[in-house]
Amino acid sequence: MAPTTAKRLTQLSDEDLEQLVGLARGSDSVELKLTVPDEHHRSTVVALGMDPLAAQIRQVSFFDTPDLSLNRQGIVVRARRVQGRGDDSVVKLRPVVPDELPDRLRRSPNMVVEVDAMPGGWVCSGSFKGALGTSDVTQVTAGERPIRKLFSKEQRAFYAAHAPEGLALDDLTLLGPIFVLKLNLRPRGFDRKLVAEMWLYPDGSRILELSTKCAPADMVKVAVDSRLFLHENGVDISGEQHTKTRTALEYFSQHLPATAQP
Repeated sequence: MAPTTAKRLTQLSDEDLEQLVGLARGSDSVELKLTVPDEHHRSTVVALGMDPLAAQIRQVSFFDTPDLSLNRQGIVVRARRVQGRGDDSVVKLRPVVPDELPDRLRRSPNMVVEVDAMPGGWVCSGSFKGALGTSDVTQVTAGERPIRKLFSKEQRAFYAAHAPEGLALDDLTLLGPIFVLKLNLRPRGFDRKLVAEMWLYPDGSRILELSTKCAPADMVKVAVDSRLFLHENGVDISGEQHTKTRTALEYFSQHLPATAQP
């Protein structure tokens, strides 16, 4: 596979733009994301009419080595508890080129290929997802079951094909969990679903992300419409962008108990 790398949208050449459109065309969906600067969290909550009591509670656990060797290779291994439904897990690889993924992977109903785009950059990822029971993640994070039990045969095979040689799922270290609030919105004047996620890090820092998904063919129109709507409602769209996963991985890897250090 010849993977593409994330590009800065402000620096896209004609060739880069053509590549981005091609990646989107070969993907299942596009997710447009924006992180809101800390000083604008409250004003954004008010402007978009967010009701925190309507948010769904989630707990997200990551698995990597203490020095984040999986993250350096573009691999994310994650399990999640979700209020009111079963747990789930994912093994994600990024970047990927959709047309270069094996047909057997693309045919799987558990494989999702998606372009994530935010101000400043974009990347295409391939994710193998799995459904779990309501206590599976708790048992693994408590050390009562091995990590591999959170992942299906398909997920384990996908992991083995891309992880560093000799690094098994059960060799990984728990990073987390982190507390997350997710809220689905349909703000007045916006004809699409908008999702707000607040990630609450143990040191008191927070990331507020707004996102919306669309079909690849609608990417440009939805991006323009979303940007205009947020701007008109006073949401700062010019701040520095932060990725939730990378921030969580870096935080937890730096705060591991001494027994988990290499």
